[in-house]
Amino acid sequence: MGQCLFQSETQIAGSIFKLAEVSKNNVTQTIISAEDEGQRLDNYLLRVCKGVPKSHVYRIIRSGEVRLNGKRAAASERIEAGDALRLPPIRVAQGQKEIAAGAQAKTDLPILYEDEALLAIDKPAGIAVHGGSGVSFGVIEALRRQRPQARFLELAHRLDRETSGVLLVGKKRPALNALHAMFRESGRGADKRYLLLVRGRWMETSRKVALPLCKYLLATGERRVRVASGGKPSQTVFHLLARWENFSLLEAELRTGRTHQIRVHCAHLGFPIAGDEKYGDFVLNRTLAKEGLKRMFLHAWKMKLAHPSSGEEMTLHAPLPDALRGFLKKLSTRETQDYGQTL
Repeated sequence: MGQCLFQSETQIAGSIFKLAEVSKNNVTQTIISAEDEGQRLDNYLLRVCKGVPKSHVYRIIRSGEVRLNGKRAAASERIEAGDALRLPPIRVAQGQKEIAAGAQAKTDLPILYEDEALLAIDKPAGIAVHGGSGVSFGVIEALRRQRPQARFLELAHRLDRETSGVLLVGKKRPALNALHAMFRESGRGADKRYLLLVRGRWMETSRKVALPLCKYLLATGERRVRVASGGKPSQTVFHLLARWENFSLLEAELRTGRTHQIRVHCAHLGFPIAGDEKYGDFVLNRTLAKEGLKRMFLHAWKMKLAHPSSGEEMTLHAPLPDALRGFLKKLSTRETQDYGQTL
């Protein structure tokens, strides 16, 4: 059997692709597993071919180099268990030592919960959830490197690189599909709660914010989000937990899950999140860094959901990181607190 060269961290569900140098004429042939059944062909290939440009994946599909059960297949065709998949040789020009070193650096990802269907970790700030956009590896690549025998590990949702806290990973395709469906149910799925420190005195004990959001690109090509009519409906409910002279500690309840939703809603209302380098108060952030806050104060601290397999209700907690808790203590010694209690 031929072999297909991918990045070494992509040892994933049902795949028999191996990391090796292959001759120009070799191909990869594999049988689709039950856990991969139902996916579009293009989505399956993009998942297993980490690091391969998307344009190349679509080119080999269009050219007929990808064969499903011996025939050409459209990118939108759904794969089924038992299908025979043939792929041409694919090489990824990546520094494997860099990838291995990065995965090793993330070996101590705190596990909050694990069973045969689901894995919940406490993601540290500063680590992307997956490779891409100039990042060779992230949390999911590190997990796959740590667990080479795992048949399936896929992200159930995303957290910004600068955000810490509860992150779910599906260990079986049916569980992952159930989690995806749950997260799509606005207001009826998983209950996600975040802790955040904002600049300013937030006066309302509870406030529902419904502001449409749209994505756009800076001149540099970097992605940003802003409030704009015609954008996607976005809802966040903010609860006041504590307030000082110049800052407020809030809990954000997500009713929708748009990119950068909490960050943009807060900034638009005039309460930027402390340490936010994209939408925050940049002058203030430099001052806060000197005082010990060297990251964005946004933490996914709690999630309540039905277990994707059993349906049993479960609640996951990720404690506030020491760096954030320490900054709150420092803030309380410097400024007068006139509402709530510090965590």
